Amino acid sequence: MSTKQILHMNPGQGDTSYARNSTVQKTEQDRMKTLIIEAITGLCGLSSTSPPKSMAIADLGCSSGPNALTLVSTTVDAIYRHCAQHAQPLPEICVFLNDLPNNDFNSIAKSLASLKYNHDDLADPVLITGMIPGSFYERLFPCNSLQFVCSSNGLHWLSKAPEDLKESRLPMYDMDEQLRISKRAVVANSYARQFKKDFTRFLNLRAQELVPGGRMVISLYGRCSDNPTSKSNQAWQVVAVALNDMASRGIIDKEKLDSFYIPLYAPLEKEVNEIIEGEGSFKINKMQMRNPFSGMEDALVGAKMIALAIRAVFESTIVFHFGSSDEIMDEFAMTVERNLSSGSGWRAVLAAEYPLVLLCLSLTRVI
Repeated sequence: MSTKQILHMNPGQGDTSYARNSTVQKTEQDRMKTLIIEAITGLCGLSSTSPPKSMAIADLGCSSGPNALTLVSTTVDAIYRHCAQHAQPLPEICVFLNDLPNNDFNSIAKSLASLKYNHDDLADPVLITGMIPGSFYERLFPCNSLQFVCSSNGLHWLSKAPEDLKESRLPMYDMDEQLRISKRAVVANSYARQFKKDFTRFLNLRAQELVPGGRMVISLYGRCSDNPTSKSNQAWQVVAVALNDMASRGIIDKEKLDSFYIPLYAPLEKEVNEIIEGEGSFKINKMQMRNPFSGMEDALVGAKMIALAIRAVFESTIVFHFGSSDEIMDEFAMTVERNLSSGSGWRAVLAAEYPLVLLCLSLTRVI
């Protein structure tokens, strides 16, 4: 089953919704703003005598809730600010928001109006908005139709879990620690191959849709190459550890856990570099690595909040495989919280057991 048919963030405005549990993602989006402004400055040209008459921008994997408009709002503001500073006429702007078909597009539709109203003070702005359901591993737009693409916290999601693991019945996360360690390299290599295939396709598709010289700013979870434990940690590990705990207590079925594969991969930064260079359509302007939780106060984020955020992201995938049960998902969130609260606090647990980084890249289409 493909990710397109399963994955979506928890909809609505309830206590377990993505809208109520996406503070970390919002912080990461805010950190992308400088790269977006730099990209728009490059597109508009500081001394251009013929600025673009129209600009089409797309957020791929926009999700829902209060974060859905963050990146495109930053982009539109940067365009308007640049034009005002350099006495350039405002271009017509088309804003497209994309996510998988099961995304909560109803909430996005209501918030799109605010994007237009925010700029009523400008002289005759033309701002056209639209929603594009579909996978960003497929063609979404006509050739040479976009000037700018952004994507936050999406590209670590694969189009599907590795088929060879399923065919060989090799668990993603074996309950037996010795077996898990012995098969770790096989599992990691299988996920790495799927990521390379998917990310290469993503770049190729965007190269077709962007105009020559078009820009792209993206972020995804990854691992640092000089981290000695990076080979053994993946973005899905915090979920797998909690589910393994639940299976050991008989809350979920062990056989079902053995056949559960999360379509998620956190690449090394050198993997990302090599794939971009190998595909050849883009040059890297900047690549930044950050601790996703740096600068966040403990008063705003803690083990319970992280557990609820993980539930909001992974619930659709877990429910699809194990069946719908509020009791199971409640226990899942409590298990994650308990695991993160052990030892000397959630920051120490994350640093020691789940040492992920956020990779942010600014790219330019060269061919």
